[in-house]
Amino acid sequence: MGYWGCFVVGRDERPLAERDALSGADGIVLRAEAPGGRRVREYAGAGEAGGMRALAERTGAPALFACVMGGDCAVVEAAALGPGAWTTCLGRAAMADRLRPEEDGLTLGDYFLEPRDAAERAVARAAETGHAVAADELLDVLAADPGPMAENLLFRLLDRLGVVPL
Repeated sequence: MGYWGCFVVGRDERPLAERDALSGADGIVLRAEAPGGRRVREYAGAGEAGGMRALAERTGAPALFACVMGGDCAVVEAAALGPGAWTTCLGRAAMADRLRPEEDGLTLGDYFLEPRDAAERAVARAAETGHAVAADELLDVLAADPGPMAENLLFRLLDRLGVVPL
């Protein structure tokens, strides 16, 4: 079984762990920092993070949350200051295997944006942070098979978004 854990990406002068939106996320540690006050925080386990929209509003900057599940897939939720919040997943085949449409009738498309739609939304989010990114480069990451390490694919996504360089 692979890595299980969550990451929160945001920009704030205060530690992100002090924000109400992250009050349920215990054991947050700094994983990476980038110019402009952007930070990637990690916390292991199944702690709950509040809405990224609330975090974006309170910090005045876009926010991103990702939860890696068993190393083979991840949920990615992003929020901006204006419209443009989006949710997608990395490792679509593995995520589809985790869903149980026979129980609730919901499929991957009911929960997550398709890679192309997520790439377009991510381009708009990156523009809010002053980064120009190419939708095709994001699409390559969003549609990729992460193998056993979805967390590596997540950091490739963050690199392509201009959040944290690899």
